[in-house]
Amino acid sequence: MSDDIYKDIAQAYAAAAEKAPGLKSRFTAAGFDPAAVTSVADLSRLPVMKKEELLKIQRENPPFGGFLASDLKDVGRIYVSPGPIFEPALSDGGGHGLDRLFKAAGVGPGDIILNTWMYHLVPAGLLFDEAAQAAGATVIPGGVGNTELQAQIIAETGVTSICASTAFFLTLADKVIETYGRDAWKVKTAFLGGEMGDWMAKRRRIEAEYGVSTWAAYATADLGLVAYEDGGEGYLVHPDRVVQICDPVSGEQVAHGDPGEVVVTARDSTWPMIRFGTGDSAFALESNADGTVSRISALQGRVGAAVKVREIFVYPRVVEEVVIGTPGAKAAQAVVTRENDRDMIRLSLVLEDGADASAAEAAAADTFKLHARIRADEVNIVSELPENAELIVNQKDR
Repeated sequence: MSDDIYKDIAQAYAAAAEKAPGLKSRFTAAGFDPAAVTSVADLSRLPVMKKEELLKIQRENPPFGGFLASDLKDVGRIYVSPGPIFEPALSDGGGHGLDRLFKAAGVGPGDIILNTWMYHLVPAGLLFDEAAQAAGATVIPGGVGNTELQAQIIAETGVTSICASTAFFLTLADKVIETYGRDAWKVKTAFLGGEMGDWMAKRRRIEAEYGVSTWAAYATADLGLVAYEDGGEGYLVHPDRVVQICDPVSGEQVAHGDPGEVVVTARDSTWPMIRFGTGDSAFALESNADGTVSRISALQGRVGAAVKVREIFVYPRVVEEVVIGTPGAKAAQAVVTRENDRDMIRLSLVLEDGADASAAEAAAADTFKLHARIRADEVNIVSELPENAELIVNQKDR
């Protein structure tokens, strides 16, 4: 990472503090001088701000908590996220960085994109729309619902790409093929929203069954694009973001490869997200020389969703990886207990008919050890798990 980003952050946030009294108060309370930032070590002297803290500040001083560092006339939209949290959006022709995702996927001029994300209040629909147009594609603003109509649109306009939740993509694909036949299905690319459970395994099945490539990004309403898939492992970090993986309690940067909270600083300070704790957990796949992250893993879950087992935090994502890495596995669950003063973790696997149980048990044990860095005490084959079963269940305190 270029040192120029820290110079830009120093200049931008020093100026922003003069315009945004809430931001200035945050700096003053921490004894933090943004103008003195020359490195990630300097930046890390500012405590992490959690989303819950931003919500509280906005309730006390609506709508922006004194954090808006630009004139209201420059704000193109105000998004409203659950809470509610108000997020000002300044004009940006690239969907706040999401155009990088479309370009990485090779989607652009000549493509017709059906965008089924919501266009109201939350930013997803509009940001994907802006980003697709910036990449040169043509957008149909479908929004949510209206399955029959959207299936007809796909068939009759020759849609080549869909932006959707994984579940709605499957609904649309099946409706098109069922109603209009397989030849009417021209979609080659899908930009999908993440789900809990065996999402990566589901994506691979979608690619095989529907003949598409699937892509995803890590973006938030507060920051826009944080990182995006580019064909490599995990997500490539946006060059205008400083991403750290931090201990969710102390806020200190953890060692490369260790899981922790994703903490982000944006280069642009007009909506001053500096050392902002996303509440998401991940680990670094590739790091810069100063320890900041250049490529992050798939999200492991929300901070607080992990269970500590023998001094190691095990995240729901580990159980997803077990399903992906186990031939014939349909679902899995980990249950953590404490027995005779020792943490125990047991895996339950649901297999496809005809799957080799012995091979599955061995593969599940190996995959779990690889990703969790501890051994599972048992791997059991079960006939089924409850619908929407939690990936990891903590029974240590029962």
